[in-house]
Amino acid sequence: MPFGYYDRLSRREKELYDRSDRIRRIDLPQAEGLRPIVEVLRQALAGDDRKVVETACIRLVQGITASLGIPPVEVGVLAVRPSLRAAELHGLYTREEKGRPRIRVWMRTVHYRRVVAFRTFLRTLLHEVCHHLDYAHFKLADSFHTEGFFQRESSLFYQLVPRDQSPEAKSSAESTGQ
Repeated sequence: MPFGYYDRLSRREKELYDRSDRIRRIDLPQAEGLRPIVEVLRQALAGDDRKVVETACIRLVQGITASLGIPPVEVGVLAVRPSLRAAELHGLYTREEKGRPRIRVWMRTVHYRRVVAFRTFLRTLLHEVCHHLDYAHFKLADSFHTEGFFQRESSLFYQLVPRDQSPEAKSSAESTGQ
């Protein structure tokens, strides 16, 4: 089911949107090899160490792009999220005619300046990676927020943080004494 803005798209954009929506997953070769980097990221966020968070993000994104055989993307982790009129900016993917595409993610909330939860932070990073993959891997002319896009993001997340290892599964297992 297309999102509300679908009706305002041109015919060409609708075709692109529909093509994007049909791509439901990204098979990540060697996902297990990237999981230790994800754990470093989790610990660095818990320790409020921006430099280590940034290094882990760079290594993780490099691992993803290299395993898929696509051009790299520059990654930066900034401190406090910028505030927009209606919302907070969690992450940003930009492309310019010259130079390498860029991903920026912020590790602190605007109002309380607290470190973002691990799951939220990793999903934001993977969301921005999915924009890069739309262009570089799937060769799409634009990167729409389709249901397929969000399913691709989830497919990456659960390959890197398997359901039985996710924070929710761990806390559920601990509370039931398993």
